Amino acid sequence: MFNIELLRADKESVIKLLKSRNIQISSLNNIMDLDIERRKLIEITDDLRSKRNKTSKELSNMKEKPESIIVEMRGLGDKIKEYEKKLDTTNNNLQNLLQSIPNLPSKDIPIGPDEDSNEIIFTQEIPKQKNNFQPLPHWDIGSKLNLIDFQRGVKLSGSRFYILKNKGAQLQRALANWMLDKHINNGYNEYYVPNIVKESVILGAGQLPKFKDTMFRDAESELWLIPTAEVPITNIYSNEILNAEKLPIKIVAQTPCYRNEKAAAGKDTRGIKRVHQFEKVELYQFVEPEKSSETLESMLKTCTELCKDLNLTYRIKLLCTGDLGFCSNKTYDIEVWSPGSKEWLEVSSVSNCTDFQSRRANIKYKRTPKSKTEHLHTLNGSGLALPRIIIAILESFQNNNGNINIPEILWPYTGFKEITIT
Repeated sequence: MFNIELLRADKESVIKLLKSRNIQISSLNNIMDLDIERRKLIEITDDLRSKRNKTSKELSNMKEKPESIIVEMRGLGDKIKEYEKKLDTTNNNLQNLLQSIPNLPSKDIPIGPDEDSNEIIFTQEIPKQKNNFQPLPHWDIGSKLNLIDFQRGVKLSGSRFYILKNKGAQLQRALANWMLDKHINNGYNEYYVPNIVKESVILGAGQLPKFKDTMFRDAESELWLIPTAEVPITNIYSNEILNAEKLPIKIVAQTPCYRNEKAAAGKDTRGIKRVHQFEKVELYQFVEPEKSSETLESMLKTCTELCKDLNLTYRIKLLCTGDLGFCSNKTYDIEVWSPGSKEWLEVSSVSNCTDFQSRRANIKYKRTPKSKTEHLHTLNGSGLALPRIIIAILESFQNNNGNINIPEILWPYTGFKEITIT
């Protein structure tokens, strides 16, 4: 959650940073007004309680209880209830506004209104095609090699669903197992988390209220299908105080992800690039604030190494202020080249959310048993998103005969080195 203390301390700097994220200043002015009103109401309510306590103490020492004082006590009680009600209303209004404000962007990222201002900080040269061979897009490959069934996926669930089958399904399972093993060897602990969570969990992770229309839920029970494993992992330690000696906490989880994204008509509708359900391996860390910047760089390296191991052509983008995710302070996107589709596909976003999520989910830690509690920092990254990695493999390693070579590092996991036309 947005830290209102930053607004109190340096309003002009905060406004400048949030304007770079396309936030309307009127929202911030409303927050400031409600904050002032809230503090006044707290002061009045505390004064009334103090007066009631003092009068109550005096009354208890009297043998005879004057009716005037009893009436005064009742009046004080009524006033306290009135101001408590006003305070609750003001608090709720303030919290609702604070929940709509995104994290402050890091000062070392590009300033710009949209993705056109993102900075490409590394890119590999796209390999030249051999023997004038034109790679097919994955939707053609998937059908020809009997790996993807689009028609029956739509029959089962509607548009933007598909069925992976045969060696397509095996390739996805092999990729997930390989990635999980790699991350476990890098010190991550594997978790299996629920795919359906409470509304408070969605709120704590920063998905609500902003992304309400992009998720699936059961309205009757107020349970939500997760858009990413980041959501349940963020809340594992909600309303808890951790010991610093337990940090960093490093978690990896594979889950399905459910997203009700409504892309423009005709945009990204072919293939498995943008779908309502997909598998992803997610990395997550809870760290001390002063270590989050170096942790972000370490997580980026971990995810790019996966692309290197698979021998995929990739590039890294540093996102600008206008393209930054709601909870993020700084984000790197990793994209792989898909020669059949002729486009770069995002396979990972690695983000430092600073204390934004820990404030929403109320996650704190103590540096020592006697020290004050502090909000820790959270980071997340896709390691990696499976459908687009599958796209890149199918399109990057085609042969002239239409077969697909499997990256060597996956052979122990797939049990096969090639996918052939049958």
